Amino acid sequence: MSLTAGVVAVQGDVEEHAAAIERAAQAHGREVTVHEIRNAGLVPDCDLLAMPGGESTTISRLLHSEGIAAEIQAHVEAGKPLLATCAGLIVASSDPNDDRVDELSLLDVTVERNAFGRQKDSFEAPLDVAGLDEPYPAVFIRAPAIDDVSDGNAAVLASWDGRPVAVQQGPIVGTAFHPELTPDSRIHGLAFFENDDATVPALENTS
Repeated sequence: MSLTAGVVAVQGDVEEHAAAIERAAQAHGREVTVHEIRNAGLVPDCDLLAMPGGESTTISRLLHSEGIAAEIQAHVEAGKPLLATCAGLIVASSDPNDDRVDELSLLDVTVERNAFGRQKDSFEAPLDVAGLDEPYPAVFIRAPAIDDVSDGNAAVLASWDGRPVAVQQGPIVGTAFHPELTPDSRIHGLAFFENDDATVPALENTS
């Protein structure tokens, strides 16, 4: 059965996410049609959804003004997978530590924006990610970090420099890094095609 994927396209690396979804689907023997989401009315038809990075205040404002925010929340409530990356993670969080962000409160985590530095401090790091056999080449650009997962609802999938940078809660995978900026599509595969029935176990030994 062919799946319908959506990439929230108000900001960020939309085409890169779409390509990563297609690569991950092919690797898992699945067929997928990817749509760019800029207006309300398309999310309800999607089986899986990606929310890219960008500028979190702008993303959250546009999601609400275009009527997409409530549809994303309903998508998750229905148990459909969502991959939220970088600023997408901030918007999906319950506490973005920024009053300008109208958060979606989908992930029970607190985040710190630009936790690893500004644009000039961008870097790539080999991450040990729960559910993946080999380290993942994660690209960090003005990346947030996850400060608090103490309520236990979100499982830490990966950490860097002692700080969580990938989490999972139910059908949601959130990453502080940009998995769309590498040809390695395993994060998209983990979020969308390998985790239909169970939560990936939290990572015990982190970097």
